[in-house]
Order: sequence, then C-alpha cells, then structure tokens
Amino acid sequence: MAKIRRIVTVMLCACMLASFAGCTATSRHESTGEYVDDSVVTTRVKAALFDELALKTFQINVTTYRGVVQLSGFVDSAENARKAGEIARGVKGVQEVKNDLITK
Repeated sequence: MAKIRRIVTVMLCACMLASFAGCTATSRHESTGEYVDDSVVTTRVKAALFDELALKTFQINVTTYRGVVQLSGFVDSAENARKAGEIARGVKGVQEVKNDLITK
C-alpha cells in the first residue's frame, strides 16, 4: 500500500511540474498571463480606434505581442495613418507601436 501511495505521489508531482512548465514564457512564446494582457491591450486599441470617427470606416488590423502593437491595413491618407498611431500610443499598456498602415 505504501508503494502505491509513493507511486501516485510521484506521478502527481510530475504532472504538476509539467503543467507549470507549460505556462512559462520562452524567448519566442508568451506566457498565459502575457497572452491575456496582450488580448486586453488589443481590445483597448481597437475600441479607441473605433471611437475615432475619422477612422471608424477603415479596416485596421491590430495585433499585440508583449506590449508591442502592430497596426496594419489601409487608410485613405497619411494623416489618418498618423492619427491611428497616436491613438494606439495613448492606450494604457502599449509599450511600442509599429504603424504598418498603407495609404490607398
């Protein structure tokens, strides 16, 4: 009985270690917490861009990785591209903005 208990304890510890290792960040992958934070930042940036009447009609894609926001898509003027970048920079949690918007 003691041997079975020891085996079960070792297996349980191994499973816990494996699950914790799966949530750690590596140089190429985000941790679970970072992914959730980036999702929140993306949502805030999208909402801020949607609230701006001049940018509401454009298809602007927003992606975030470790606080760095990338804007991509098409706008009708360089002024709107600049304005989108400024709005994104003003959102809480944004560390850097890569403005890849293209003027049609």
